[in-house]
Amino acid sequence: MKRGKLRVLLGAAPGVGKTYEMLEEGRRLADDGRDVVIAVVETHGRAATAALMDALPVVPRTLVSHRGVELSDMDLEGVLERSPEIALVDELAHTNAPGLRHPKRWQDVADLLDAGIDVITTVNVQHIESLGGVVEQITGVAQRETVPDAVVRAADQVEVVDLSPQSLRDRLSAGLVYPAERIDAALSNYFRLGNLTALRELALLWLADEVDSALNTYRAEHGIEGAWQARERVVIALTGGSEGETLLRRGARIAARSAGGELLAVHVSSQDGLRSGDPGALAAQRALVESLGGTYHQVVGDDIPRALVEFARSVNATQLVIGVSRRGRLATLFTGPGIGATVIRESGDIDVHIVTHDAAGDRFPLPRVTGGALSVRRRVLGFALALIGGPLLTWLLVSLRSEDTITSDVLAYQLLVVLVSLVGGIWPAVFAAVMSGFTLNYFFVAPYYTVSVADPRNVWALILYVVIAVLVSFIVDRAARAARSARRAEAEAELLANVAGSVLRGESAVPALISRTRESLGLAGVRLVDADGSVVATDGEPVRDGRYEAVTVARRNGGPPAMLELHGHVLDASERRLIDAVAAQLSAALEHTDLTATARQAGALAETDQVRSALLSAVSHDLRRPLAAAVAAVGGLRAAGPHLSPEDRAELLATADESLTTLSALVTDLLDVSRVQAGVLAVSLQPVDSAGVVLAALDELGAGPDRFELALDPDLPLVEADPVLLQRVLVNVLANAARHSPAGSHVRVATSRLGRTAEIRVVDHGTGVSPERRDDMFVPFQRLGDTDNTAGLGLGLALSKGFTEGMGGTLAPEDTPGGGLTMVIALPVADAILADERSLP
Repeated sequence: MKRGKLRVLLGAAPGVGKTYEMLEEGRRLADDGRDVVIAVVETHGRAATAALMDALPVVPRTLVSHRGVELSDMDLEGVLERSPEIALVDELAHTNAPGLRHPKRWQDVADLLDAGIDVITTVNVQHIESLGGVVEQITGVAQRETVPDAVVRAADQVEVVDLSPQSLRDRLSAGLVYPAERIDAALSNYFRLGNLTALRELALLWLADEVDSALNTYRAEHGIEGAWQARERVVIALTGGSEGETLLRRGARIAARSAGGELLAVHVSSQDGLRSGDPGALAAQRALVESLGGTYHQVVGDDIPRALVEFARSVNATQLVIGVSRRGRLATLFTGPGIGATVIRESGDIDVHIVTHDAAGDRFPLPRVTGGALSVRRRVLGFALALIGGPLLTWLLVSLRSEDTITSDVLAYQLLVVLVSLVGGIWPAVFAAVMSGFTLNYFFVAPYYTVSVADPRNVWALILYVVIAVLVSFIVDRAARAARSARRAEAEAELLANVAGSVLRGESAVPALISRTRESLGLAGVRLVDADGSVVATDGEPVRDGRYEAVTVARRNGGPPAMLELHGHVLDASERRLIDAVAAQLSAALEHTDLTATARQAGALAETDQVRSALLSAVSHDLRRPLAAAVAAVGGLRAAGPHLSPEDRAELLATADESLTTLSALVTDLLDVSRVQAGVLAVSLQPVDSAGVVLAALDELGAGPDRFELALDPDLPLVEADPVLLQRVLVNVLANAARHSPAGSHVRVATSRLGRTAEIRVVDHGTGVSPERRDDMFVPFQRLGDTDNTAGLGLGLALSKGFTEGMGGTLAPEDTPGGGLTMVIALPVADAILADERSLP
């Protein structure tokens, strides 16, 4: 029997329209004459979904009694007996009622497929088994019902039913997904905009990986080896050296330029295990690539370039990132072009990026202006050309020697001398000229194989050889000196431009100047020492023998100068000129640093002055009323003496008590604000039951069920908090919410868990606060329009935020769906609770 086909409709979250899409597709197929039945559909009370079921035949559900409760589920035997052409099966990850043939619905679907029945089914991305941990990390909700990845990947078709996160929230707010009593909780927890965006991306990436797997299978079946650049895949070649972090971060930036870019790091080790990088560095780089969202791979191969290219082709890579060679130019001369050149030659249609780094063989120092114009390498090459080219030329000319070829023989040796002069300069040229003169005399002037100067013209010939060699070498030397001077001038200009631009980088200017100076001048180490002996910045090796050159760096503000210490070699005149320019820029950079520090101090003083002014204003206005009332009450008691009636005495005592209590609370708030701003807040963290603290705060406010509605999670774990401070926070936040809520409405207090964080949400339906003014809510002495002095000093939210952050949590405002403000107090779950959960199997 031919196996049925499976079509899966994948959604990012409940409510995106998977079931609706499945029913619409079923109706379309039925209209085309196909035999379609509804095996099981969960409408969740959605009228639009239920209306679509009317036009399709339904296999009645089976009823199962479990512990006195009647449960209904899909009747697998009934569907098999009905044997339709297509069956619609909702919620593939559903757990069946006890006593049915299979514990999971996806196993029922497998039986339908084996019976030759095509199945259209639905599943949410959070129910895919491999994604359960990721979804829990995003939403804080663990998934108990899952379906194996292999089941979904084996489907003949997987389609994403997509809906933008905001559109889904709008549907939820309109009551099209959940009943009204569940809307606020859903919007505030699982259906947050950030959660839905992350789940949507997860669903699309999972499907993209599935499409990519199918593409690779197709390419393998058809023998296609070329890269198909359907998605950017960046491969980073790691050697285990210190440059690995630089390469990984550069590769991550390349991958991030395109949506869905993939990062892969690979290390090639030899088959005998003798060639390997630093294990510690490789472990750190592996952790880094995983933190960047990439994967780490290790392959074995003795031919590194070939292994890299083969790996890149096997993963259909589009970009290959390698580091510039660590070898110097001399090593490259004797050992060949290196891995980079080989990889570029064999990469084909894969783009190769060669990234420079600190461990590269050439550090690009300033060209030296001392010594000979030509480098030692060129002089060595000149001698090598004379020693190798001379004998080869002699062998060739001797084999063709005749009495008529003497002129061409002389010109050939003259050409050799000129070539040696162009390559190696004067001394290799003189050496070649002398050797050519004696060789001509020995091999080409009769009598052969003897060196004789019977004719003075032979001496003139030798002298002419040497003169020509010297003249050509002189021209070559001048050209080399001019080229070196041009390179030096260009490098100096680049250094000065870099030095001048470094000052604009603010606090990073001094370290950048020090590093660039050491690199450009080829010094072993450079450091800047302040007048008090503290090291401002350093680069390179420390001073070992105490020998260094010191340059004074004056401060423009008249302060004590700093000292720039350089060691490695003696500076020449041109380098000293550059150091003077660097010192001038360092002076400007130090001045910038000093001014920045002064500005910070001035800012702190200004902030303190602002707080002091506000405090004085508060004392003069807000504290005057309760203080005056208390003084008046006590004065009245003293003046009246025994003539005061008991009722009047009681009223005056009550006024004094109320005023002094208010005054005490205001002074306490002022002291608390000063402690928060001074950073000396005493916090005693311990595992706390947040529900108990919420109830204590409501008792302190004297609030009842007519004003507050509680939705406390009974399974919420203990939080890490200071119970006294947390109660103060809740009292302030609850009082604000009650003050700004319209009459007759309830303030909702809900608790929930999101990953490692527990949240207490205080939801009101007042006028709310505009986003641009939310930062002002937490500024001391701000009331946001409250003019009634009975509202206090405007310190409540400032204190609440300070107390919450002191406990390691956050206090943040959010919009309430339908209008109003939601204050979210987020606190970490107690470590002991997390440790117990991690120990569970």
